[in-house]
Amino acid sequence: MTTYEKTKPPEGKGKYLCFDHLTMWVGNAKQACRFYCSYMGFVPLAYRGLETGSRRVVSHAIKQNDIIFVFESPLVADDKEMNEHLRNHGDGVKDIAFSVQDCQSLFEEAVKRGAEVIREPTEEKDEDGKVITAVIKTYGDTTHTLVERSEYKGIFRPGFKPPLFVPPNLKDLPNPDLRLIDHVVGNMPENNMVSTSDWYEKVLQFHRFWSVDDSQVHTDYSALRSIVVTNWEETVKMPINEPAPGKRKSQIQEYVDYYGSAGVQHIALRSNDIINSVRLLRARGTEFLEIPDTYYDLLRERLKTSKVQIREDLAVLQSLRILIDYDDNGYLLQIFTKPLQDRPTVFIEIIQRFNHEGFGIGNFKALFQSFEVEQEKRGNLI
Repeated sequence: MTTYEKTKPPEGKGKYLCFDHLTMWVGNAKQACRFYCSYMGFVPLAYRGLETGSRRVVSHAIKQNDIIFVFESPLVADDKEMNEHLRNHGDGVKDIAFSVQDCQSLFEEAVKRGAEVIREPTEEKDEDGKVITAVIKTYGDTTHTLVERSEYKGIFRPGFKPPLFVPPNLKDLPNPDLRLIDHVVGNMPENNMVSTSDWYEKVLQFHRFWSVDDSQVHTDYSALRSIVVTNWEETVKMPINEPAPGKRKSQIQEYVDYYGSAGVQHIALRSNDIINSVRLLRARGTEFLEIPDTYYDLLRERLKTSKVQIREDLAVLQSLRILIDYDDNGYLLQIFTKPLQDRPTVFIEIIQRFNHEGFGIGNFKALFQSFEVEQEKRGNLI
């Protein structure tokens, strides 16, 4: 593992504040919305569709604390971009939106540094105020939307209305209390990781935060390399992964094969009480990767000589299959769902941090082995 120091502050005006929301293009936005609400504890937030005057695209926004996902589907057959995206990728993350300060300045600086423009800054207004957005292209078919909403008081964005229907049983289901988006992971084809991280450094003026290579992260069959980039304030973290050569196909390469290009592989959601969150997510029906008991046997041996004190009961963590990574200063707890659609592409990570800003390098081998078990079931560990 390599960590990096900040170099010089970014040039120009404006700031990247945090993740604003993620937009997923899916085959059936209504059903996807219901799935995440039922299984993962979100609640409907806002809607844009035929009933609000949107004739070509339907959008369902859902929320859990500071996490917002938006699911969109085409309403017409001649929407070439959306229909081709769904054909090529299946359900997946189309846009990673950042809350920003001074959208216009950040956009101009990014364009000056080589950003490909999808949409120039646009002001949207309604009775609740205004939102300024601009869109630029990043890896694969993915985009970034810069969202300036400091003067907006509405539920989400102009053009969105309250949801048409909120299932009455949602309030009776256990609340997993996921708090915010911790990081968003992109998978690249082999030999594309460095150029992608360089793009974030050059165009968005992010900096390298953390990296590992295949000498550190591998099993007997597969390996990965990863560079994490982040904004100056280190509130927006974006791990960039690529596969490394191995005896068999890694889960990174499996993702690229089924997604059809670079794209978002998983979204890490922060919890303040991961034990409670995972218990309630399991009660709702969320499926997680299985971790073998041998992982916990080895962990107990390693912890005997460690300075870190794990507050949680290891037996409880083992029963829930929650992973632990640590250093001398602190530790993190994490767990990964199985893919949330039929293609083995997008999944969710639940993470809790205790003075530890890493990404679970100590768990990568166990995690990869768990992925390989699932790959073998799918016939893709070849």
